[in-house]
Amino acid sequence: MHLISLDNETDFDGWRMAARALVLHDVTPLEVSWTVRDRARDLPSQAALPFPDVPEGRFSVPAKFVELARNVILHRDPQRFALLYRLLWRVRHHHDLLDDTTDPDVAQAGAMVQAVHRDERRMQSSLRFHEIGRERTSRYVAWYAPEHHIVEAAATFFARRYADMPWSILTPIVSAHFDGSIISFADGVGDAEAPSADRLEETWRLYAANLFPPARLHPRMQPPKRSWQTIVPSTADAAGQAPTDREAEMRGKTEKSVTDIETLRVEAATCRACHLWRKATQTVFGEGPDHAPIMMVGEQPGDKEDLAGRPFVGPAGQMLDRAMEEAGIDRKKVYVTNAVKHFKFVPRGKIRLHQKPSTDEIRACRPWYERELAAVRPRLVIALGATAAQCVFGKITPINKTRGHPIDLADGRKALVTVHPSYLLRLPDAEAKAQEYRRFVEDLKIAAAMLGNPARAA
Repeated sequence: MHLISLDNETDFDGWRMAARALVLHDVTPLEVSWTVRDRARDLPSQAALPFPDVPEGRFSVPAKFVELARNVILHRDPQRFALLYRLLWRVRHHHDLLDDTTDPDVAQAGAMVQAVHRDERRMQSSLRFHEIGRERTSRYVAWYAPEHHIVEAAATFFARRYADMPWSILTPIVSAHFDGSIISFADGVGDAEAPSADRLEETWRLYAANLFPPARLHPRMQPPKRSWQTIVPSTADAAGQAPTDREAEMRGKTEKSVTDIETLRVEAATCRACHLWRKATQTVFGEGPDHAPIMMVGEQPGDKEDLAGRPFVGPAGQMLDRAMEEAGIDRKKVYVTNAVKHFKFVPRGKIRLHQKPSTDEIRACRPWYERELAAVRPRLVIALGATAAQCVFGKITPINKTRGHPIDLADGRKALVTVHPSYLLRLPDAEAKAQEYRRFVEDLKIAAAMLGNPARAA
């Protein structure tokens, strides 16, 4: 009997490597016993054959099997590894096996996938963060007791949804932490019962103190630096660091003179302040009236904007157009731009998938925003989303806490924070999308009212 011990409950790569070696050695499913390293200690001692070397050779399986396996492995059933190996053993010679929903193994695997997806949806809809601490040292902490091993998979969803705030999700098995750019994982809280809301801060303090000894927590709950990456301020002066030569040059231009938008657009076409220009098609600069009363700042150009060389011409831009019209704002009288002027993406075949800009990339591009602001001289700046808010305010700014409220900027202008229209496009639920769209329009109506309906008065 071959006893295969995986590193952890979601060790898909370990399972795949072991399964490949076993198949190439013609080891049948009945000759294999699967476990996880922590559980292996509790098993009775038994004579086990050594892990087989991986021989030369290849075999193919349908792509849908790989996707199935990645989801099934998140289920809590300890027999899932054996089920997957049994399916793998059979699907080699029967490539259409997964289409047979009456097959017991296929049906069981399908039920596991549905259970995992239900747990993920439940976590996404029911999780509630509580703020611990105040202002810049605050952290948002939530508790959830999942039925399956979904925390690592679900963390990416929450990183996209709550990209503007540092958070931690505590669970009995594993906990996830997000600092605004990086997701990390650590041990769970070791408590099978969910703490009540008034005990959550106490649970967090004990958890962090026990997990990171002998480091002490800041009284306002700042996480230990060796566990979360320190967030880099958006401007070098705020961090007490000397700006780079490029940043100093850009800042000097901003401070010394106000240049018209067309001149800025020509200068920005050859911008090399960060690495994003290497893969992008072109710089996508802002556009609109030279002295528009409103400046709207988004995150970065998308795929269509990168190809067209104009901001907000894709699906998010179309939604923005519709929302502005309903709010009584004429886009032709609004200056629209982005915090980052080059498209950041990851290629997936012929598709280019959007990637969120890093703090360093926002920081490198911020002087262009400052020069646009000086040239346009708007009365109101609207930040669309977390990246835009970070650019406008020079620091990470929680959207939910500031949304829809006029904010005074240091130069005397007003600012308003709302969501990015692409957020609305990503909402899977039609009712939630409609509700959030109405909130978005209401935010824009606040902007119109702040300027006495500038679309009609201009």
